[in-house]
Amino acid sequence: MVMKISSEIESPVLDVIKQRRSRRAYSLRPIEDEKIKSLFEAARWAPSSMNDQPWTYIYATKEQPELWNKLFNSLNDSNKVWAKVAPLLVLSLARKNFALNGMPNGAAKYDLGGANAFLALQATELGLNIHQMGGYDHQKAIVNLHIPDSYELGVMIAIGYEGDPETLSEHLKQREVAPRQRYVQQEFVMNTTF
Repeated sequence: MVMKISSEIESPVLDVIKQRRSRRAYSLRPIEDEKIKSLFEAARWAPSSMNDQPWTYIYATKEQPELWNKLFNSLNDSNKVWAKVAPLLVLSLARKNFALNGMPNGAAKYDLGGANAFLALQATELGLNIHQMGGYDHQKAIVNLHIPDSYELGVMIAIGYEGDPETLSEHLKQREVAPRQRYVQQEFVMNTTF
């Protein structure tokens, strides 16, 4: 089955949604502390089941090489190639059980995804590039960062100011400059039953 894709925005959306990209070329410019705080403040205000706010973030800047390298060394080699320049790396985690009653929280990863989306939009608004990655060794991250079993791992995130695509390999450079494509709404929105 071939699904229809398009680079055109079909209906009005916020400018920050139009501008968000997952680029791989980063500038060496460090991110200001106030902007880092702003990213996590945006995540803080995401909605969550029972207002449990099950997200936790472990982050490091290049100025914290020991912790930054623990995050970086967990990445798959294909992500290390370009993420090595990112001035900020973040690991997102979801607490498995509700803080209120200790019961399993089936919405924890969903809620973490919402917080990550808020963080991504805030980054875009601040002129930062954010690239979320599932490509990392979860077990290595658990060991290197001493993550307790009460947490489930989300995505790793590289954040920084946009860099020059010419610094990337030819393959990645082509992906960097290509237009964003998304499935058209008719491929995933239904106003009927299956």
